[in-house]
Amino acid sequence: MSAGFLLRPYEARDDDDDAIALWLRTWAATYPDIDFKARLDWWRRWWRDELVPHTTIVIAETAGIMIGFVTVDPDTLYLDQIVVAPERWGTGVAEALIAEAKRISPKGLDLDVNTDNARAIRFYEKSGFAVSGAGKNPISGKPIHAMSWRP
Repeated sequence: MSAGFLLRPYEARDDDDDAIALWLRTWAATYPDIDFKARLDWWRRWWRDELVPHTTIVIAETAGIMIGFVTVDPDTLYLDQIVVAPERWGTGVAEALIAEAKRISPKGLDLDVNTDNARAIRFYEKSGFAVSGAGKNPISGKPIHAMSWRP
């Protein structure tokens, strides 16, 4: 238990719908001009077909309510998602999830972040990540930074 929440492993039968709903709510708060509901079927397929079978997923919860999660592929070092409920931003949940991601993948982590997501970039830099490349988000077409953390 840390700061009123705990971290635990993902359990597909119990956590699937809550994780998908939290993803939708959090990304809609991050980019209110994008219709994430229109992407929900795509996301549900990506979550169930790509992330759940190929990544380690850790859930942050309080009083049985999911307030965040992180997905890490320790083989490729890729952190695909770190999602924290908007009302829990700035409360230590993201820091705890990043620390857990580093524990899961001690050789390092790589991720992509939209270049216009200044809040996330500041968080990743504070967490020891550095810009390691550039690209384009395959869905939105927005420019992205590749960011990496190495111990």
